[in-house]
Amino acid sequence: MHLVESAPFNKGREKVYEGVPGNLVAFACRLSFQRGFDGNISFVSKTQLINHYIETLGAFHAGGRLMIIETRAALKLLDKYFKNTEL
Repeated sequence: MHLVESAPFNKGREKVYEGVPGNLVAFACRLSFQRGFDGNISFVSKTQLINHYIETLGAFHAGGRLMIIETRAALKLLDKYFKNTEL
């Protein structure tokens, strides 16, 4: 995954939509499953968001700013954002 960024109107307490970044990450995991990679994805995080991604996405910190979402966490994201959708 290369870049996920929220639009200015969708940041902070006054954001318009809830869960957009998580939904986009879940979509990337879904593509990973469809392409035979078991839902695994990796991305480089902004330093201040590392703990947030661990807590909200189930990612793990692989060192530096590298984050990885493995199959188990990917399945949880798909269940949350794509509950009634097949791979």
